[in-house]
Amino acid sequence: MNNSLPIVKDLKEKFGDTHILEQQTRDEFPTVWVPAAHSKDVLRYLKYSIDRPYKMLYDLTAIDERVRYYRDGQPPSDCTVVYHLLSFERNEDIRVKIPLRENSLALPSIVDIFPVANWYEREVWDMFGIKFDGHPNLRRILMPPTWKGHPLRKDHPARATEMGPFQLPEEKQEHEQRALQFKPEEWGLERQSEDSDFMFLNIGPQHPGTHGVLRVILQLDGEEIIDAIPDIGYHHRGAEKMAERQSWHTFIPYTDRIDYLGGVMNNFAYVLAVEKLAGIEVPDRVKVIRIMLSELFRIASHLVWYGTFAQDVGQMSPVFYMFTDREKILAVIEAVCGDRMHPNWFRIGGLAQDLPNGWEKLVQDVLDTMNKNLNEYHKIVMKNRILKARTVDIGAITLDEAIEWGVTGPMLRACGLEWDFRKKRPYSGYDQFEFDIPTATKGDCYDRAVVRIEEIRQSLRIIEQCMKNMPEGYYKSDHPLTTPPRKAGTMKDIETLITHFLSVSWGPVMPAGEAFFGIEATKGNNGYYLVSDKNTISYRTRIRTPSFPHMQIIPLMSNGTTVPDLLAILGSIDFVLADVDR
Repeated sequence: MNNSLPIVKDLKEKFGDTHILEQQTRDEFPTVWVPAAHSKDVLRYLKYSIDRPYKMLYDLTAIDERVRYYRDGQPPSDCTVVYHLLSFERNEDIRVKIPLRENSLALPSIVDIFPVANWYEREVWDMFGIKFDGHPNLRRILMPPTWKGHPLRKDHPARATEMGPFQLPEEKQEHEQRALQFKPEEWGLERQSEDSDFMFLNIGPQHPGTHGVLRVILQLDGEEIIDAIPDIGYHHRGAEKMAERQSWHTFIPYTDRIDYLGGVMNNFAYVLAVEKLAGIEVPDRVKVIRIMLSELFRIASHLVWYGTFAQDVGQMSPVFYMFTDREKILAVIEAVCGDRMHPNWFRIGGLAQDLPNGWEKLVQDVLDTMNKNLNEYHKIVMKNRILKARTVDIGAITLDEAIEWGVTGPMLRACGLEWDFRKKRPYSGYDQFEFDIPTATKGDCYDRAVVRIEEIRQSLRIIEQCMKNMPEGYYKSDHPLTTPPRKAGTMKDIETLITHFLSVSWGPVMPAGEAFFGIEATKGNNGYYLVSDKNTISYRTRIRTPSFPHMQIIPLMSNGTTVPDLLAILGSIDFVLADVDR
């Protein structure tokens, strides 16, 4: 239980029982409530002073508590700010919650402690209207600068039908256009130095090198990048707001659209979080099938990155070869799931259906093709001297910088840290598989490529083990909250039929509580933090994506390089804008 963990005792000894209130959670994370006046001291202590410190700010979000019913003795709060910290040395998380009242929605900024908090605090201000005193530039980040209100507050409309008709008169359009104009002074940038005038260049939001609707404003001295300002939000669709209007079950297809190259990998983190909330254990067959499909999507996603990364630095042929291989994988996905990119195939407590007849041959064909082709791709891409010249020692970050800026996944491992949720916190039976965690040392564009390519090989190893050791059994748990529930018995007695009908139409009622589950997704650590108010829909769904913090590190990686280097850096990050903006 939470109260047996040393970290909670340590905090109580340091700050006193009156300032540290413990909360029990479904995920059994150590969770403490701290008064706003002591929030910064506690966070600073956890990062700098405690033994085996919590060096990474893994996530930062908020909850509008005003209409929540089941609070389980938690402190009075109209809005709660939630800090999620990660200690690599402990392999442990801690959740720090700060209660705020409606007439005092403000906290001190922690950007001076965790630089990655910059964007997270802007997001909380944007979505909830909570101010962070001392923030260097507290402004909207996902919504347009002219937006009225804060969308994740419970009193903000969730659908267009709850608002008036949209109108765009000429005066309003001109106002919107002016609001989008970049003013360097607002970002603390100079227009000139002692001996030259700086140029400001827009890259995007419509540019092939940005891989989507991303805008990067560059401050240039000739060809050299002096500073870079990423501008995101063009792809924001309100996924977390949608979760408040969908049942636990019907939200699953929406997760597919987050990292739209990750397919079932999006379902994976979400259903594991719901299953943690509900206490559902799934059969071994479900675990292995989930792993096999997820690793197929990891390869498919990495192939898109591999081909476009080569294309970003001038190679044309690789993208066609690798998309051809990706088509073979998507054909397997289509045969198993019925769809290719958005399969919506994982379910709460299991899968939509069992594997079809003949799946083994389809998977074996992919294994045979990929193992042979990867060697060819290595010759034409990774050994190419032009690609090496464009990527070696470009966009390098140290391990300390990566942790400071919330970097996870292949980008973190390229800095030398062997950290992978599949090994460090095995889920769905990953501890039963033999595979290695590839790492590199320089943390530059080339090393990030090396790590991802070796990850493809390791995923092939995992898939082969899945195929050879597929357990027998059913594809769904018999837990009463499994969704949709098993249909057996529905035509035999009216009680079972009614239960089945309600579970499918309204969805299951999840127990009150909170749970987080994170997985090793295609681009880094992806996780869902769920708050249930004992209802058929989520009270709060927080989607922690890897691409959001990765975008924030662009200035650090690109300052001092040139414009062509920026395109190589963007390609090496492997981001998806829907994963950034949600």
